[in-house]
Amino acid sequence: MKMEKLFEGTLSTTAVYPREVVKRALGNNAAALNFVHNHPSGNSDPSSDDLTITKKLKEATKSIDISVHDHLIIAGGETYSFADHGIL
Repeated sequence: MKMEKLFEGTLSTTAVYPREVVKRALGNNAAALNFVHNHPSGNSDPSSDDLTITKKLKEATKSIDISVHDHLIIAGGETYSFADHGIL
């Protein structure tokens, strides 16, 4: 298992590029991925952008037989799991 920081954002946004995620996953011979990011606001609910990028990442990795196990949002003491909410 390996954890890597791929992107860094500002207070309100981050650019995430599926191509870069796929490149790193292949470079690490990954079979599965978990995505994690924070919400400095303290609200762990996913934004529409979070839902959109999760769908794009899942589609990009599925095409190369890499599964996505979860996408977690950390917000203060709360954690939101896309898998637990049936989104993945």
